[in-house]
Amino acid sequence: MHEPEHELEVLREAGLFRNLRPLDGPTGVRLHREGRSLWNFASNDYLGLAEHPAIRAAFHEGLERWGHGAAASRLITGSLPSHSILEESLALAKGQGAALSFSSGFAAAVGIIPALVGKNDHVLLDKLAHASLIDGARLSGATLRVFPHNDLEKLARLLSGIRSKDPHGRILIVTESVFSMDGDLCPLAEILELKDHWGAHLFLDEAHGLGVLGPRGMGWAEELGVQDRVDFQMGTLGKSAGLAGAYLVCRPIWRDWLINRARSFIYSTAPPPALAHAATAALELIRSAEGAQLRQRLQDNIRRISPTSRTPILPRIIGENAAALATSAALEDAGFLVPAIRYPTVPRGTARLRISLSAAHPAEALEALAAAL
Repeated sequence: MHEPEHELEVLREAGLFRNLRPLDGPTGVRLHREGRSLWNFASNDYLGLAEHPAIRAAFHEGLERWGHGAAASRLITGSLPSHSILEESLALAKGQGAALSFSSGFAAAVGIIPALVGKNDHVLLDKLAHASLIDGARLSGATLRVFPHNDLEKLARLLSGIRSKDPHGRILIVTESVFSMDGDLCPLAEILELKDHWGAHLFLDEAHGLGVLGPRGMGWAEELGVQDRVDFQMGTLGKSAGLAGAYLVCRPIWRDWLINRARSFIYSTAPPPALAHAATAALELIRSAEGAQLRQRLQDNIRRISPTSRTPILPRIIGENAAALATSAALEDAGFLVPAIRYPTVPRGTARLRISLSAAHPAEALEALAAAL
């Protein structure tokens, strides 16, 4: 067994070593790190709500009304009205019968997927799905099959092959609406047709779709008018909502099942009640006229950098780790925080810059970034 010093040296030589570099103050489109001021093109705060005064005020109000700590899991004493109000708001906004909140997107994925499927079931997973979805699928014990990214023909062959051997077994298709490292969209309408035809279930991660897509910001499924056809819609509150936490919307019967079977829900202290209160306010803002204005501003900003993109995630593929790190460092020297993304977050040989845009970015920052790129 190698000592950690050796393993870390291997990572350094491969250009895969990571370390924490704390900020000097709060995050925002402008931030300070190690005494330097940088334009922030690294965060997932797509609407600028992490700095929005109404969300801050709602957090303070939640502290006064519900307190800062739940003190136990929700099955013990930690389920407060603010949690229930948030879940009712999510279910209504997403056009489903019920919702359940979690402490983080990772906790949601690794709790929900193993609760939905087991060793006699099948999971069909997009190759570029987020690490949390991969880990949730592996933890489930179900037979896991990975299909090439957005490859409908391969997905159809997998579904047909499984159904020919197991006419009634549970099949869970797992994919994302907006893929977090490429910014592209899944072919959701076509996946739903396959899902319905072969009697499968669909687990859709809308983490990067919430706030960005749809007439009221509820994501790719809302934009296509198919929210009621998606069995399980997961999302996070730490991106466009500007806070932290995650949720699943589904039928009430599945919510009851998850309360009894999702280990990351059962065995975790409930999220801070003040956070749930602020998340409800963020959801309301996203769905409001102001939210629509922020989405339009975000789309305007996207077009300044990439006229063909629909989403604020703009990758610049470089290839080698060292080159990606050097390019990111050069941009930082020029006053921009643009992270280098490397394996295992992306496949080997596809190291990249991941540019994330926000409605809060001013025109001068976008113009300067375009020139620097």
